[in-house]
Amino acid sequence: MRVKVSPTGLYTYPDVVALCGEPQFDDEQKDTLLNPTVIIEVLSPSTEAYDRGGKFGHYRKLTSLMEYILISQEESHIEHYVRQSDNQWLLSEASSVQDTVQLPSISCTLVLAEVYEKVEFETYDTFS
Repeated sequence: MRVKVSPTGLYTYPDVVALCGEPQFDDEQKDTLLNPTVIIEVLSPSTEAYDRGGKFGHYRKLTSLMEYILISQEESHIEHYVRQSDNQWLLSEASSVQDTVQLPSISCTLVLAEVYEKVEFETYDTFS
């Protein structure tokens, strides 16, 4: 679903959006969400810098946003940003397929083994 960051005017299509409570929409079409609680982006080489930088800067302006998740497609690795009461963001990371990531704002748990199920990572030969 499309998300509008009203304070900056950005319209974007996150990979996954979740919310807790009543959705607020931009218009009668109900296809543009204004109040996401969690946004998840799957990183790709062409979007990674923007997802980490400029786009996250826009997302932080959403007062409803409590958690921002970045999922690597190059390796088993999830970065989890959680908004703190002082409006700072706390980063935690998970890299083992045995790890889990708790999403307290929506009472959900991401299990890396499930997130990366059936994903085969490219392996590169290294030369000495």
